[in-house]
Amino acid sequence: QVQLVESGGGLVQAGGSLRLSCAASGSGFSINSMGWYRQAPGKQRELVATVTSGSSTNYGDSVKGRFTISRDNAKNTVYLQMNSLKPEDTAVYYCNVMVRYGSTLFQNSWGQGTQVTVSS
Repeated sequence: QVQLVESGGGLVQAGGSLRLSCAASGSGFSINSMGWYRQAPGKQRELVATVTSGSSTNYGDSVKGRFTISRDNAKNTVYLQMNSLKPEDTAVYYCNVMVRYGSTLFQNSWGQGTQVTVSS
């Protein structure tokens, strides 16, 4: 069973920065992709950014050029550096990890979410 622990959310003024972290723990698996999604009140959960085991990245259109995703494979940790934050970035941010057990069994896991609030 994969356990995810998120940290780094909080309140920041528009134009500021925050860094989110998500550490995966457990045993018997290898990590494929890691990423972040967010959900604002009354809206659907949306992609923020993902990074594969080969370090290929993908970003949602609204965060391109402002957010940077990275991962530390030795620590099983994914980071999201958020710069030039806007009030519309306010949401609960969820860590997502896709792991593989053996050669064919995959599991998609979600963190508990961390609140990011950007004031204008």
